Amino acid sequence: MSDKKTALILSAHAADFVWRCGGAIAKHEEMGYDVTVACMSFGERGESAKLWKQEGMTLDKVKTARRKEAEAAASALGITNIEFFDLGDYPLEFDRDDKYKVVDLIRKVQPNFMMSHSRFDQYNTDHMHMTQIAMETRMIAQAWGHNPGEKVLGAPQLYLFEPHQTEQMGWKPNVFLDITDVWDKKRAAIECMQGQEHLWKYYTNVAENRGNHFRRNSGGMAGGRPAQYAEGFESVYPTCVDEL
Repeated sequence: MSDKKTALILSAHAADFVWRCGGAIAKHEEMGYDVTVACMSFGERGESAKLWKQEGMTLDKVKTARRKEAEAAASALGITNIEFFDLGDYPLEFDRDDKYKVVDLIRKVQPNFMMSHSRFDQYNTDHMHMTQIAMETRMIAQAWGHNPGEKVLGAPQLYLFEPHQTEQMGWKPNVFLDITDVWDKKRAAIECMQGQEHLWKYYTNVAENRGNHFRRNSGGMAGGRPAQYAEGFESVYPTCVDEL
């Protein structure tokens, strides 16, 4: 990778990175980061109902359509590095070699921060499994005894992006990111996901609600930033500081 700052998004399915952290991706790309998105599956079985309702649809056709959607969304967000592991979904499963491939990617990217799903999701266990893998592979990437001689990982923060029904999943955001200046890019990426058009309005509403939370937590009526759109994240690891 280059000497620029980097970020790594570990997305269970091909559309997750768009709904949940598309604004963060676009914003950091504009700030000069190299953002890499790794989609573990295309969401071909469980998240492509609209496509499966079409006559003559096959698994390969669904995968191809979902890949094209994800690549178009990545382009809209300014991403140049997107990878597809094609591990299947419902269920998403990892063997040891699959985990090591994720470790290889983490070490290659050397991210300043990582992002993945909530720790718990009873409606989509692929999501929480992805986050368990994210924590496990982050740990392995830090191990000096794993492939000695490679550059080991430091201690990037892992941010957990918003699940679909937050109140059911114990997700508690402690970071809000103003994405107002890149909202047009996120909305364009959202509209690339033709297979899940029913979610377009929902995630627009989420961004508006988080904009409200950003305004309140940045000072509210006493001088808060007038963010119109925002994304929320839950950080996993402590932050090390010299002053508060």
